[in-house]
Amino acid sequence: MKKRVFFLAIFFALSSCNTEDLQNESSKMEMSQKDPLTAKQINEGINQSIKTTGSFNWSKQSDHFLWSAVFQGNRMASIGFGESKNDFDRSKSSNNRAMESEILSIIKKYEGKDERGFLLATDKYLNQMDVIIEKEETITALRQMKTIRYLEPGDYHYFENENKLNTAARSSSSGSSGCGFSSTTLSTADYTSTTPSAKIPWAFTKHNIPDAWSYSTGAGVTIGLVDTGVSPEQTLLGNSFNTGASSGRTITKFGVYNSDGSADQCGHGTKMASVMTAPRNNAGLPVGVAYNANLIAYRAATNVVLDTSSEQTGVKTAFTELANNASVKIISMSMGHIFSVGKIEDGVKYAYSKGKLIFCAGGTSTSFTTFVGVIFPAWMPETQAITGVKEGTSNQKCDVCHSGSEIDFTFQMERASGNTVPVLSYYNGQADYVGGSSVATAATAGIAALVWAKNPSWTRDQVLNKMRQSATYYPTVNSSYGYGNINVLKAVQ
Repeated sequence: MKKRVFFLAIFFALSSCNTEDLQNESSKMEMSQKDPLTAKQINEGINQSIKTTGSFNWSKQSDHFLWSAVFQGNRMASIGFGESKNDFDRSKSSNNRAMESEILSIIKKYEGKDERGFLLATDKYLNQMDVIIEKEETITALRQMKTIRYLEPGDYHYFENENKLNTAARSSSSGSSGCGFSSTTLSTADYTSTTPSAKIPWAFTKHNIPDAWSYSTGAGVTIGLVDTGVSPEQTLLGNSFNTGASSGRTITKFGVYNSDGSADQCGHGTKMASVMTAPRNNAGLPVGVAYNANLIAYRAATNVVLDTSSEQTGVKTAFTELANNASVKIISMSMGHIFSVGKIEDGVKYAYSKGKLIFCAGGTSTSFTTFVGVIFPAWMPETQAITGVKEGTSNQKCDVCHSGSEIDFTFQMERASGNTVPVLSYYNGQADYVGGSSVATAATAGIAALVWAKNPSWTRDQVLNKMRQSATYYPTVNSSYGYGNINVLKAVQ
């Protein structure tokens, strides 16, 4: 469009022109300025913001930039509303229906459509809705409202677009999703054996977890896992969840992504469930940190990169449902994004307001996100950000792990040999290795379950303080690695 306008301008400059011609050309130039930015231009703007300021936020962008991203993202927009930035809980927001109605009336006015033509969903627990917006004028009008907490693209696929635009990223994209169904014969150097016939991962010993089992095994504590689900092919995370030295507990699985069930179709969630709660089994396979804890696993996304509307809504739903489950004390999520997503932020805040102790992965680099620090939502004050470090250290991050001032704890998950943490694999009777900040997060959530099971009357803050007091750098946090590695034996004594 811009090239066309340019060549037309040259033609008219060289020709005898009249007033009507000039008016027509002016109109065409105005139309070209209203064209949405391309996905390349939007991604470049996002990347530049992160590189220069360390973060990106839709609220700081122009109306045109925001509208362009909405337009390029299937015209979907996510709106958070309220009388203040913390007015996210419908049950505590007496004016939520009036605010919602006012917003819908503005959209109806500028879009020229009835609600049925643009309203996609309103959240049951949060002051949040998803809508279709076609016009930039609608964006401008909404952003002028005092009751708008955030207005963001609802389905802009940053990672998908970056992958298409970046040749190097495209060649390695299969490894950036966190998915995989492989199995590996474990090196005998990477585990020790325990009764009845389970393998203890080397990393557990580094944190004194086996010694801590004399005091606590996680019994009576329920962990919520927000991930890609749990494999139906792994009976140790199914019908054999109670086997060997693991007993009297439950595993429950839900699917809130695209209405296609709870079964893991990626492999990542299965491994996270394993490192947290795999039974102390008699099958010669790896055991989990809290092998007597209960597990409620949500399939909330297709992989670890929360790029689509369905995934972001799935994660929000998982957090709100776990928040409303009184039995859940701990939530672990080893997924994220490189910038904030309003509806997920609301879900995390909602869960935190219900007393949940939340652990999130600090970030594991893809080939095109090496410039990113701690990722969202791990950077939120309501979460505990976890990253992975190399064996025998508390301040040397793993080769692909992120670090930064938002990190709260570390977990040793990478050996000098490069091997990571042994866990159950997707299929029965098989094991594999898993690394990055993902496994560090899941393991730390399991540690929290051991501490809470030892002290069932404690609050979230008491559990968290005990974990801090038992870590490397307490009482002074490290600038990039928080409190460091947790001595789990000390944490449960």
